[in-house]
Amino acid sequence: MYKNEFDNKLNQNIIFNAYMFYGQSNFLIDYYTNLVSNKLGSKDEIEKLYFDDYNFKYAKNKLLQSSLFASNNILIIKLEKKLPKKEVTELIEACTTNPDSKVIFSCVGDSDFKAMAGYFTAKLNAASVRFFSPFPSEAVKLIENQARALNLNYEMSALNHLYFMHRQDLSLCVNDLSKLAILNEKITTDKINIHCFGIGVVNFEDFLHNLLSAQDISSDLELLLEEGMNEIYLLTQVTSFVQQLFMISSYARIYGSPNPKEILGFIPPKNVWEKKTRLAINIKPELFLEILNYLLEIELELKTSKIDNTNLYLQACLRKISVLIR
Repeated sequence: MYKNEFDNKLNQNIIFNAYMFYGQSNFLIDYYTNLVSNKLGSKDEIEKLYFDDYNFKYAKNKLLQSSLFASNNILIIKLEKKLPKKEVTELIEACTTNPDSKVIFSCVGDSDFKAMAGYFTAKLNAASVRFFSPFPSEAVKLIENQARALNLNYEMSALNHLYFMHRQDLSLCVNDLSKLAILNEKITTDKINIHCFGIGVVNFEDFLHNLLSAQDISSDLELLLEEGMNEIYLLTQVTSFVQQLFMISSYARIYGSPNPKEILGFIPPKNVWEKKTRLAINIKPELFLEILNYLLEIELELKTSKIDNTNLYLQACLRKISVLIR
């Protein structure tokens, strides 16, 4: 199932014997792993097996045996690659045999977990949830929820600023909120700038703007990829940025002055929004379809073709965008 459906199950207090969380967003995978495990039991009732610590025999015995000191028996298994069907099924069935036990599989990384997700069936009272990278409005809402949980006094513009400063990395945003809580002061954009530091030597928002302005992005592109940014992730962020520009351009041509709340679902920092709006209006409407089709072709090539050096291939392809725009 997807996040929205699972949220409904959570709100209805529906409990499964086994859970599997996987997909594009490591933050959401960890977030829901912690959320569900804390709903199922206290910290003393939760045991974690991470990566190389996983041992099938130990995990099965753990789930089959009730604790002498606690009423709940919660096991979290964090994985980077899928497990054999026999092991997964037996661990789920162990939770049926022992109703005190629950198991949560937290699956991170680029491995293909789709086949493993199919082992979590209604017959076994097991649920698999696939997470996609959240839209900016959803991501900022998650940051706001965390700020409320920490009893922070904050400005929404500051949370938006923090999100873009960290290249939309939710984990870094949440970590910084915990640090800001120590200040015991209202969190403003100025406080973010003083106490928080964006990752990387390249401002990602500036990079996207320069790319779609037909400026030279060669050195910044090399630095982003050298820093370890995944090629597919970079490409999807470019595509998302172009889609946002298209929505801004379309809104402006139909209604006049663009409204960020109606277009994006949230209000970004003023300087970011004004810069993005100017860029969107300067791009001819017919160019958006051409650029988006080009980006989709690149993504298809990266995912289906055997390219010797995906890094160099993506660099060459993105540089061609300036030709399209001119």
